[in-house]
Amino acid sequence: MPPVDKPYAESCDQNRAPILAVLAPLLRSRRRLLEIGSGTGQHAVYCAAALPHLTWQCSDRAEQLPGIRLWIAEAGLSNLPPPLELDVLKPWPVERFEAIFSANTAHIMSLEAVEAMFAGVGAHLEPGGLFALYGPFSRDGQHTSPSNARFDAWLRDQDPAMGVRDQRQLEKFAAAHGLQLTAEHAMPVNNFTLVWERN
Repeated sequence: MPPVDKPYAESCDQNRAPILAVLAPLLRSRRRLLEIGSGTGQHAVYCAAALPHLTWQCSDRAEQLPGIRLWIAEAGLSNLPPPLELDVLKPWPVERFEAIFSANTAHIMSLEAVEAMFAGVGAHLEPGGLFALYGPFSRDGQHTSPSNARFDAWLRDQDPAMGVRDQRQLEKFAAAHGLQLTAEHAMPVNNFTLVWERN
């Protein structure tokens, strides 16, 4: 098997500080967090280093795990355990968490997978637990910026199942699984962090 190169996404370096600024106050009293779709693992390493009281559990589909393991091994953080294989459309190999986080996943998932993600979050969050979702979102069928409209068109050209998701649709998915929207944080480059609480 050929060696795995450590993956790198420039966007993670650009958005990690604003994301942490939103997450840190929310996670002050939390002890266990699941990240859905950890990607390269960069967000996990950065946030786990800044939040040593919190166990940050990475997860992703099987093909992403070797790269995440490289970031985790290099970081050597005691609160960053090995990543879990998690496909939102299959049974989740996890128990319950006090918080769940996902960044830049909803627009690359099919709508079926997005709904499955909310179902899994509802099933695996402790009562009072938080779900923070970062990314671009439309509102009532309208894009929040011309750049997001172009991005949505580009995504759908790559794969018709992908696309920028409408916040109202996400709120319906969330409500069906016991999640109530409690905060909306505007982020750089026309992104948002949406925060739900488990009833």
